[in-house]
Amino acid sequence: MEELKELILRSSLEIKEELIRWRRHIHMYPELSGREFNTAEFVAEKLKNFGVDEVIENFAGSTAVVATVKGEKPGGCVALRADMDALPTEEKTGKPYASRIKGVMHSCGHDAHTAMLLGAAKVLCKLRKEFKGSVKLIFQPCEERHDCKGAQWLVEHGVLENPRVEAIFALHVYPELPTGYVGTRFGPMLASADVFKVVVKGKSTHASRPHQGIDPVLIAAQTVNTLHHVVSRYVDPLEPAVLTVGKIRGGFAENIIPDEVEFEGTVRTLSHQVRDRIPKQMEQAVKGIAAAYGGECEFEFQWGTPPLINDKETTAFAVEKMKELLGDERVVILEKPSMGGEDFSVYLKEVPGTFIRLGVRNEEKDTVYPLHNSRFDIDEDALPIGTAVEAYLAIAWLNRSPKLGK
Repeated sequence: MEELKELILRSSLEIKEELIRWRRHIHMYPELSGREFNTAEFVAEKLKNFGVDEVIENFAGSTAVVATVKGEKPGGCVALRADMDALPTEEKTGKPYASRIKGVMHSCGHDAHTAMLLGAAKVLCKLRKEFKGSVKLIFQPCEERHDCKGAQWLVEHGVLENPRVEAIFALHVYPELPTGYVGTRFGPMLASADVFKVVVKGKSTHASRPHQGIDPVLIAAQTVNTLHHVVSRYVDPLEPAVLTVGKIRGGFAENIIPDEVEFEGTVRTLSHQVRDRIPKQMEQAVKGIAAAYGGECEFEFQWGTPPLINDKETTAFAVEKMKELLGDERVVILEKPSMGGEDFSVYLKEVPGTFIRLGVRNEEKDTVYPLHNSRFDIDEDALPIGTAVEAYLAIAWLNRSPKLGK
């Protein structure tokens, strides 16, 4: 493996300038969730030029591109995933390669994810003699929007089949780790991301005569306050959970009690069991309070992405192989999970896999801003590192001892 490791590192470094060009091109022309038409076309063209064995465009009627690179001998199948969509953010980096699409920006690094997976595809095509089986490359749309269901749509339409994927890995840039480092953790790594909407219905009247109406503003205020107690009183204190109301709307004049008020929010958990239990408690609370004040209430809970829970075996494997590739000191076991969400969790409910953070922080290059920030950027020295990690994990998994895996 030592010779293979050096070959992959060298091959990834050799295409560094290409990785940078690809990433900057995608960065300059970002596309929102479900609209990744040009990005997908760019990806498919590159893959065909590399000579991958199969390229499926518009997978299952989406903008996804799914490709396969086959080794010289038959074997299993491992998958690598990158997301392609951008965010509705106005970029403020001032970089020469800043977004040219007003109000749209790659502020979560999906441009880098796509470029690195393209790089891994090119390296894998070059090294077909070094592995058996096949590597499935999933260029996924719609990760950023909970209602778009990018991963869920692909899984439901068989992206993990034909051939059946044994394990899956994904990288995500991480400005809290220095360039050259990678990080992951065993078990829960990111939270579920569900959303809810409450419509409180009352009876409109003049503000000076509240007794003649039913005040939905008052009911909404009491309801928001009570909902925050769902976590503190119905969830085990040792189980992380967050409930946040982020949007509220109601009324049109200061001297009129309106007919209704609506508010929306999100719920985050790290446990499937806690996630399943919270909506029932929420619904009981909101409807009970509305009834107590003589009003009515509509409660809508929309399931988003489940908690992202790394598989024990694939994570141990990934940690071992990344240490082989980069050195022990550059592989970090992250102490705490994040309450952010990621739909890579959908794949992990179907097959074993591991989500990995890739360090992109460099104070000298000012790549220090958090994800989803209008000044977010990456240290592009991380691109060949991510490419090498993906290629090495894929080949090492396919060539592993039969005792590992399923």
